[in-house]
Parts: sequence; C-alpha cells; structure tokens
Amino acid sequence: MKFLWPQFLWLFLLLPLLVAWYVAVLRRKRRGTLAYSNLALVRAALTGGATWRRHVPALILLLAVGSLIAALARPVAVLSLPTQHETVILAMDVSGSMRATDVKPSRLVAAQEAAKAFIADQPRHVRVGIVSFAATAQIVQYPTQNRQDAIDAIDRFSLQRGTALGSGIVLSLAALFPDAGIDVTSFVFGGDPFRNSPWRVPKKEAKPVEAVPPGSYTNGAIILLTDGERTTGPDPVAATKMAADRGVRIFTVGVGTPKGETIGFEGWSMRVKLDEATLKQIADTTRGDYYFAGNAVDLKKVYEKLSSRLVFEKKETEIGALFAAVGALLAVLAGLLSLYWFNRIL
Repeated sequence: MKFLWPQFLWLFLLLPLLVAWYVAVLRRKRRGTLAYSNLALVRAALTGGATWRRHVPALILLLAVGSLIAALARPVAVLSLPTQHETVILAMDVSGSMRATDVKPSRLVAAQEAAKAFIADQPRHVRVGIVSFAATAQIVQYPTQNRQDAIDAIDRFSLQRGTALGSGIVLSLAALFPDAGIDVTSFVFGGDPFRNSPWRVPKKEAKPVEAVPPGSYTNGAIILLTDGERTTGPDPVAATKMAADRGVRIFTVGVGTPKGETIGFEGWSMRVKLDEATLKQIADTTRGDYYFAGNAVDLKKVYEKLSSRLVFEKKETEIGALFAAVGALLAVLAGLLSLYWFNRIL
C-alpha cells in the first residue's frame, strides 16, 4: 500500500500527544477524587469491569482518529476488482504446424476445445470475436454475444501455410475498433489489392490516434494463441505498438516447444519453434500476460486462468473512502459504548 499524499502522514505524531493528554486528564480526575470522604466507595467504583471499560471508548476513538488520518493521506492498494471488459477477441494460429500431435489429439483440436470452453465461461454481456491467422488473417466471427456462433466459427478453422503474428494483431484491433479506420489492407495484405479496381469500396478515413497508457482500455482485450514464430506479414512489434497506443491488453498463449520440431504439411517439410521472446514482449508491452501450454491439460488451465483474469483484474485503487468509513464507524462506536456504560459521551 502507498499514499498519494504522504505529507499528511506526519499527523500520526498527534496520536502520542492525544494519549499523553488522556493520561493527564485521568490523573487530574484521580486527584479530584481524593477530596471525597468515603474513599472505599471510590475504590469499589474503580474495580472490576469498570477499570478496563473506562478506557475502551478512548482507545476506539484513538483508532478512529488514526483511520481518518490515513484516509486524508489517500492510500492506494492493489485490489482484485471486477473488470468492465465488453469484448474479447480470440486471435488463433491456423498455420500448418497446428496439425502437430505433440499436444493430443493435435495442437489445433486442443486449442479449439480450450477456446470453446473459454467462450462458454464468459459472462453473458461479453461479446466474443474470432480471428484466425496464418500467412494472412481473417475475421471469422465479428464480436457477438451469441456463444454458438463463436463456437461454430472455431469449428470451421482450416489449416494454411505461414504465420503472420502481426496480421493477427492488426485484424483483432480492427474487429475491436470497427469504426477507427485501421488500415487493414496495408498491414494484413501488404497493400491494397483493389486500388485499381472500379468496384473498390472506399476505405473509411482513419481517425488520428492519441496514445493512451498501455493497458488502460478496459472495454476489450485480445487473446493471441500461436505455436510458431513469425514467417510473414507485418512486424508484430509494430502491430503491438498499435495495440499499446490504444491501451488494449494482449494476453499471449504459446503452444509447442521452444526448441522446435519438424512438421510435414501438404508435401512440405518445415521446422517450427515457439518464439517465446516475441510473445513475452507483446504481452509486456501491452501490460498483458504470457502463458505457455505444453499439452492439452495445460492449455485448458491457461484458458481457465484467462477467464478469471478477464473477470477479475488486479488494479491500483484508492481506498481512502474505506479508511474514512472505518474511522467514522469507530467514532460512533466509541460514543455509543460511552453512553451505554457511563451515560455520557466520553
């Protein structure tokens, strides 16, 4: 816990002064009681339960003052709070290497099953969009609250060649911000294939982006799953900066082996390996998290963690109001106890 206004913490030095003042008042009262002729009655009144009860309200009031001083210093703590995510984009690798069977029954099938379980666990208000990427990327399901549509889109995956991490990120941003005018053609396809066509649909004018703190966008997030390293497409670092400038968090999931292995696909033989360094960089840059899944069980657990991570998120939150409320309640309690035991307020 830290304090936004730590300069007010010096007020805690008043607490010992209040204790000293309380002790001085008690001594003054004790000297006054010596004037009574029947000292036996005074001793009887100060024995048993009355001895400790007389100090309880004062102690509670002292705690109340301390709590109010802490509130004045504006304390901040990291708390797990419900998030406000309304849209989650699943960007999933469908390159040929996803047919590998080191993750049973295959990387693709394990990823599909885990993703479908993740979708089913999302709150009803959350929209889920699906992006698939290999050499290019495509939105196979625009963000929707219809869980069956999202699941059906995942079941329609077909394997292709290449791995374009950057394309998957850019198209996920386009799905998350459909009205932002993100230049998908130049990033995802390397240019505008329809620039000389009379049937070309005019592109929306891109809106200027004013960079915000990474991870500050709370209405949506991207989950990026891949089993390989980039072989084509735009630079994933540049695409990640686009996400970071918009405050979008990217949670990356790596499936496969960092050492790599040789995979056969449509008569081709290729060696693929997991680029953990890039996935970690993507997650760190956008204030997301990186997860490694070496088998189907791990992959399922990763999506379970992501589900809870997107529902509850740790955030730095000012809790001064809590300290103020506790201080007020303690002050009221001190007054009530004093009235109940001694028919006076302190």
